[in-house]
Amino acid sequence: MFQEGKLLDQVLVSVFRAPHSYTGEDSVEISTHASAYIVTELIHLLTQAGARFAEPGEFTRRAFLNGKMDLAQAEAIADVISSSTAAAHRVAMNQLRGCFSDELMSLRSQLLEMASLLELELDFSEEDVEFADRKKLQNLVSGTLRHVETFAGTFHDGNLIKNGVPVAIVGATNAGKSTLLNALLGEERAIVSPIAGTTRDTIEETLTLGGIQFRFIDTAGIREADDSIEKMGIQRTFQKIESAEIILAVLDGASEESDLLNNLKAIVEKVKLHSQKLFILLNKADKIEQNWVNKNVTLINTFVSSNNIEPVIISISAKTHSGLKELKEALLSAEQDLIPNADSTFITNERHFQALTQSASALRDVLTAMSSGLPSDLIAEDLRRALTAINSILGKDLLSPDDILHNIFKNHCIGK
Repeated sequence: MFQEGKLLDQVLVSVFRAPHSYTGEDSVEISTHASAYIVTELIHLLTQAGARFAEPGEFTRRAFLNGKMDLAQAEAIADVISSSTAAAHRVAMNQLRGCFSDELMSLRSQLLEMASLLELELDFSEEDVEFADRKKLQNLVSGTLRHVETFAGTFHDGNLIKNGVPVAIVGATNAGKSTLLNALLGEERAIVSPIAGTTRDTIEETLTLGGIQFRFIDTAGIREADDSIEKMGIQRTFQKIESAEIILAVLDGASEESDLLNNLKAIVEKVKLHSQKLFILLNKADKIEQNWVNKNVTLINTFVSSNNIEPVIISISAKTHSGLKELKEALLSAEQDLIPNADSTFITNERHFQALTQSASALRDVLTAMSSGLPSDLIAEDLRRALTAINSILGKDLLSPDDILHNIFKNHCIGK
């Protein structure tokens, strides 16, 4: 590679002929030595010769448009690149290999066949004939609806695998929440101070346990506050409790029984016990005698029994790291089912989830229309809506392809 008659670098040029390249087009890769200067100068030479920079996601977009992959697979590329755990990587690779697409294509072909028969009936509407067996159609739609709802139902766990399990660390001021976060991470991430109300905003950090990513969120202490900034922090604490999968309720084990119970009640009132997992952590075990710990554990057990709560209760010392191994094992156990299931088909994309929800709604309308004896044209319209939603996931028969593709690929990294 020469620059103004001088040797810039010795490079390797790889040529990929269509259709056997990533994009399905003729393409060239230039491998240089790892020098920022060489790369900068090489790019300058190429742009001078007429090349331009690729747009975000342009290579994957070209691959989709050239039929190398469907739209769901194209979107999985970004998930493979951004995957940070073994489970997230496995889910993304399953989608990239087309496992999800194959199942959707099977459902699509069945619905397409029935929709075609219904359209045929419309062409012969004056002759009052039925090409689509209504019983068969009803069974097909019911089965398809179950499949679509099953796919949509995996979005919650798929989102946890992809983005991490949100864990809110909550409790009263000076209960040891920030100390616990630092202990879990093994570094001084949060400021620890004996001054109540030190943490005024949420601090979020990630930790991978057994192939699952957990997003720990240290929150402002819950108490009555006069300071407007601290009030905002406490309000954000309640918001984080609302959106968390797991709540770590940190209690000061050295506090009086009445304070301990009042602090626990304040947390429990904010937890959705039917959908969230509650861990009660009796902290500061290093400061109190074992009989005091046992008494507090008994007190907590009595409270949770009387309120029909089934939390995980662990005595810890965030300062000395006592009980942290047990806590990590309990966290992993609470989400352990995500690991073996990572090889299954999961929905991790919000767009796919919304499309499946729309498809399920349309299929339910088909069943309602059939049970009500509505004419073929109305049934066909509902079937078309179901198909359109599934098509939007796969990239088939897009109504506004430019707009849809722009929104999908704009978040891909440059060059991919």
